[in-house]
Amino acid sequence: MSGVVGAAVAQNIAFYVLAVAMAVAAIGVVRSQNIVHAALYLVVVLAGAAGLYILVAAEFVAWVQVLIYIGAIVILFLFGIMLTRAPMRSTGSLDNSQRWASVVVSLFMFGVITALLVDAYGGKEIKLNDRLVALGNTNTVGSSIFRDYLVPFEVVSMLLLAALVGAVVIARRD
Repeated sequence: MSGVVGAAVAQNIAFYVLAVAMAVAAIGVVRSQNIVHAALYLVVVLAGAAGLYILVAAEFVAWVQVLIYIGAIVILFLFGIMLTRAPMRSTGSLDNSQRWASVVVSLFMFGVITALLVDAYGGKEIKLNDRLVALGNTNTVGSSIFRDYLVPFEVVSMLLLAALVGAVVIARRD
């Protein structure tokens, strides 16, 4: 029994470490003045999400997260930045008079979401059952993507291709 408790404690510690790293990196994404650094902070957030997928026994989804989002989307962002020759630093100040209003709205939204989660789950322990673990396996996810979500999957791929073509057209000098 102590082995099960030790595994649960280790899983909770891993979750909190990943959650804190993702939160710090997410703040870095929106606070960074350098667009390349913002993209690299985004890599940390997406890698943390992959780590969370591993914690819930969805290894296939975790690898898809790494390959598609970190491997393709972030590279697409970086190519778009390089192709459009976007300025690496902002020329003016990014601050405005709405900073305190945004702090108030953010704290309000945090309170609302926290209250909803506490009301919904309270002190309940959320356990993974065999059905949830089976939902994350390769066969289930693959058949779901290519049977139920084929059209959205293809639309996203066409959207990414259009974004890359658009970046090349914008960057091209006539």
